[in-house]
Amino acid sequence: MQENGTEVTAAGIARLAGVGRAAVSNWRRRHADFPKPVGGTETSPSFALPEVEEWLRNQGKLAEVPLRERVWQHLAGHPEGPVTALVHAGCGLLLIHDRPTVWLELSATSDERLAGLLPAALEQVLTPRFGTPRGRAVSTPSAAELLPSAPLLRGAAELAAELGARQTYEFLLGRHLDANPRQYTLTPGGLAALMAELAGPARTVLDPACGTGALLRAVEAVPDQELYGQDSAPELAALTALRLALHTRAAVRCAVGDTLRADAHEKLRADVVLCHPPFNERNWGHDELAYDARWEYGFPARTESELAWVQHALARLREGGTAVLLMPPAAASRRSGRRIRADLLRRGALRAVIALPAGAAPPYNIPLHLWVLRRPGKAPAQPELLLADTAAPAETGGSPAERIRETGGGRAGLDWQAVRTAVLDAWRPYERTGTAPERPGLSRSVPVIDLLDDDVDLAPARHLPPPAEAGGAEQLATVRERLGETLRLTADLTPQAAGEGGPARWPLTTVGELARGGALLLRTGGSSAPARVPVLTDHDVLAGTAPSGTLPEGEEEAVLVAAGDVVVPVLGGGSVARVVDERTAGAALGRNLTLLRPDLTALDPWFLAGFLRGTANNRQASSYASTATRLDVRRLQLPRLPLDQQRRYGERFRALAEFEDALRLAGRLGEQLVRGMYDGLTDGTVAPG
Repeated sequence: MQENGTEVTAAGIARLAGVGRAAVSNWRRRHADFPKPVGGTETSPSFALPEVEEWLRNQGKLAEVPLRERVWQHLAGHPEGPVTALVHAGCGLLLIHDRPTVWLELSATSDERLAGLLPAALEQVLTPRFGTPRGRAVSTPSAAELLPSAPLLRGAAELAAELGARQTYEFLLGRHLDANPRQYTLTPGGLAALMAELAGPARTVLDPACGTGALLRAVEAVPDQELYGQDSAPELAALTALRLALHTRAAVRCAVGDTLRADAHEKLRADVVLCHPPFNERNWGHDELAYDARWEYGFPARTESELAWVQHALARLREGGTAVLLMPPAAASRRSGRRIRADLLRRGALRAVIALPAGAAPPYNIPLHLWVLRRPGKAPAQPELLLADTAAPAETGGSPAERIRETGGGRAGLDWQAVRTAVLDAWRPYERTGTAPERPGLSRSVPVIDLLDDDVDLAPARHLPPPAEAGGAEQLATVRERLGETLRLTADLTPQAAGEGGPARWPLTTVGELARGGALLLRTGGSSAPARVPVLTDHDVLAGTAPSGTLPEGEEEAVLVAAGDVVVPVLGGGSVARVVDERTAGAALGRNLTLLRPDLTALDPWFLAGFLRGTANNRQASSYASTATRLDVRRLQLPRLPLDQQRRYGERFRALAEFEDALRLAGRLGEQLVRGMYDGLTDGTVAPG
């Protein structure tokens, strides 16, 4: 085995063989020839990947492993770490993309000879794409550095033959980003596309805080295009450069360094600047940069790092060029930044402030803003500023954020098409004419003179006319009609009173006994979930809403719910059980939830869920502590009844669930009507009569 070779964990072995981690533990105990650990810890050992692959192949367990999984294991277990492996893989894929015949000649040799010949071949590709070696983000790896990556490069080439070089790199990079969500601040693809569309097509584009390159990758391709990037993290600058080189034929110029302190593109005057800057930085260079020429609109306070990035973007634009920056909402209203905001308005540099729905980008719990800026030229300044709020209810029948909540999309399910439509419908008329029609609650072009008060508060919600609930009196009437229809529906669904009778004396069983007998499968919620899979939370079950949670990606196998499953919260002491429908199926089971998957030949799901909701049943199965009530689901009881009788009860319980859903809808519509009436009466759009 090669010293310092690629290592793989037990979870990685399980993925290679397509089994669970328990199977790997069994193999280690039962097979004396199973590879011995070469690293890791006692509780989480790692194994040499070549030895594992050989053992699995000899056991006949490796034949069905997807190629992409094997390549990923080589990358994830690389002795120099996954980032170095990604850079080497990107260089190799760029060689395959630009000079495939050269790769074919080199790959026909041994690993040692391949590593020895690659540096010269890579230099012939990297220099034309990234410029001279001095100052560029991607340096040419040496033969010694490339030797441990030879198996990875061969696997990546094989995968590129199936997917293409660009798609292979996107897969590997995306998998790495998903596996390390806390290490990177990502710009979602939908947001990047929206920012690029607001800026428009351009020949020279700069991202001074490029991260993983999402913004530059979203730019529309034009002839003779040049893409410039810079990041203080060398690995991010290198990954961005390789990603862009595989994505486009544009000239790519990515540099490493602190942009505010050591700008690598000081002489550039770009057509467009796109930027997702770091937020709330205190050590951005305030003390060293007091007399920097970029502070044309005022020296930013120590707490106003975002306004330093705004002025840097303007300084790197040509006259008339456009910048689009993602900003925290506080930057629009903090008193420490009011003088800079005022000068941006007076000189026509700031053109629009657009509030996005919460969940558009990290941090996901606040509604971030987009600032659209223009480098002032000889043309007169715009007398109006566009303010838009896509997080507010609008005449379109609800904001994108509201539609997320209704569909249970959460941050993973953000309706970017709805956000894009709302933003561009406000921006395009303003871009053409310098003004835009007023849309209550959504957008308005405000005279600059009206904003130049003591606060210069540019938060859109504070300047937009209040939205008449869903569009005014007509829409209030529509809500009232819907409420009436829903109330009539609840009346139709109201359960009929049952005849009097004594308590039933049927034989009882418990969930634990049914699980031991194979009549149902019992699973508990986990602490991790696959990337981009919505998570069903205990709050969702209690409120009857769609999956809205998230969990970090981890090695633990997630439990995915299926239609017909019964889900029970175990905390809080409430008697709630929910039958999973087709819309919820496929979500991951969240924490503090227990899943019961009945054998449909023995148990009716609605019968099961109905009896689990009995108050007395929950009381006898609950344990009480000083801080919480916990339900022992295994102790919950239900009667032993034939399947046909179960279904009779199940139909009744299903009708009760429909009645409960109708009551929830009536409550929401009632709140909407009341809120709209208050707003209408207070703003004069609804008369007291």
